[in-house]
Amino acid sequence: MESPVVGLTTYRQDAAWGVWHTRADLLPTEYALAVEAAGGVPVLLPPVQRPAAAARAVARLDALVVCGGADVDPARYGAAPHPRTAGWQPERDAWELALLDAAEEIGLPVLGICRGMQLMAVHAGGTLDQHTPDLVGHEEHSPGADAYGTVAVTTAPGSRLAGLVGAELEVSCHHHQSVASHPGFEAVAHAADGTLEAMEAPGERYCLAVQWHPETRVEVGLMAGLVAAAREHGHRSVT
Repeated sequence: MESPVVGLTTYRQDAAWGVWHTRADLLPTEYALAVEAAGGVPVLLPPVQRPAAAARAVARLDALVVCGGADVDPARYGAAPHPRTAGWQPERDAWELALLDAAEEIGLPVLGICRGMQLMAVHAGGTLDQHTPDLVGHEEHSPGADAYGTVAVTTAPGSRLAGLVGAELEVSCHHHQSVASHPGFEAVAHAADGTLEAMEAPGERYCLAVQWHPETRVEVGLMAGLVAAAREHGHRSVT
């Protein structure tokens, strides 16, 4: 398979361009460019009102990226909202959870990025820390506005993640929440302050999530690994 198809979940919010100011389904261009640079074909997956449609969408993909965005609805993991938790979108949560159900059913390769990691943990029955600065005492993971925090991350020896990005790396973060529990996933990277920065499912399937934004840097390991897994999945699907 030359160019596997990689689905990218999107935002749905007010946006402005040209003479228009209206609701839009959108995603920062870096995500699609990262998929393309790794040899894949990016396809955007805006929220769909019928979660049952997720199985049809996933059946046409070779891999899925659950992208960054707003906080996950705390009700999804049985918590009351923290004062700093805001902007959750029930329709996006429902759609992406349905996509994860469908992807798991057929063993589709999945990469979660930032919010994507948090949603994958919730999908697995886990919980979130709703305001990480309360735990670590600083704002370095999300300095504010559109600025990314620069965080040093150490990966777990022998993990899939370490094989893709190495033992240590500097990453770009923009999150005020983080994963507290993650049933079925192994913790495979941490920041120096103890914040969980990546998790992966055991076994052969590429099912990996990172709290940082690899699409904002020349960091080809994660996306190259996903596209390679997508190519293999696509090959198995047609033979």
